[in-house]
Amino acid sequence: MTFKPTPGRLFLFSGPCVIESLDQCLLIARELKSVCAGLGIDFAFKASFDKANRSSGGSFRGPGLTDGLVTLERVQEDIGVPVVTDVHEPEQAEVAGKVVDVLQIPAFLARQTDLLVAAGLSKKCVHVKKGQFMSPAEMKLAVDKLKSTGNTNLILCERGTFFGYNRLVNDFGGLPTMKANGFPVSFDVSHSTQQPAGLGNSSGGDPTLSPLLAHAAIAAGYDGLFIECHPDPKNAKSDAATVLDLKAMPKLLEQCAKLFQVRKGF
Repeated sequence: MTFKPTPGRLFLFSGPCVIESLDQCLLIARELKSVCAGLGIDFAFKASFDKANRSSGGSFRGPGLTDGLVTLERVQEDIGVPVVTDVHEPEQAEVAGKVVDVLQIPAFLARQTDLLVAAGLSKKCVHVKKGQFMSPAEMKLAVDKLKSTGNTNLILCERGTFFGYNRLVNDFGGLPTMKANGFPVSFDVSHSTQQPAGLGNSSGGDPTLSPLLAHAAIAAGYDGLFIECHPDPKNAKSDAATVLDLKAMPKLLEQCAKLFQVRKGF
């Protein structure tokens, strides 16, 4: 199975930043599936088996590839939804591609040729986050690497650029440039609120900005949203400063679905 956004429908990649437990993943996936089904949103559950680019070497990284894929496969089977996960090395892309529906390329790795090629060869949908150090136009180079494998099931993702004072800033003016590649473009709501290394040995953030950015992204023309959520954000083991409370998701998604329908009428 693989994931491909339905033309004319909003899509959502959402879940915890990192896999903490099977029960938690099933709870989040079940809730989000129900909400999205009622709103006509294409949903895929996202969780990482490993967070290799944590600010501190002592931060929780996840259960690892083998155990993580077991959990994601259970979410697929028990909840009946596609699953998304990060890959950091070419070997991970090959193994994870046999289980998950979407391989996600982290922003820091969007120029890694071997990783992009390996993800493309999986024939699964590939979600490529634009590096904070890359212009929208440079994403064509990542697209070309992926297309060289014959894979054209691609989604590009905007997640902000560095602006010099521990904040990420989004340039919505880059959306037409990224869409000119001919593929859907998502907006990473959660990491757009991030303050890299803002807490010294970990990233800070301001999730109260998430609704504003999500609304603006839908109005601007993005095809989908990436939102990390958690049933207990303060105790999340990764990105606790940016994840949204799971209880806030139904209202936000309802608002975004309405805005999406309004935009379609422009």
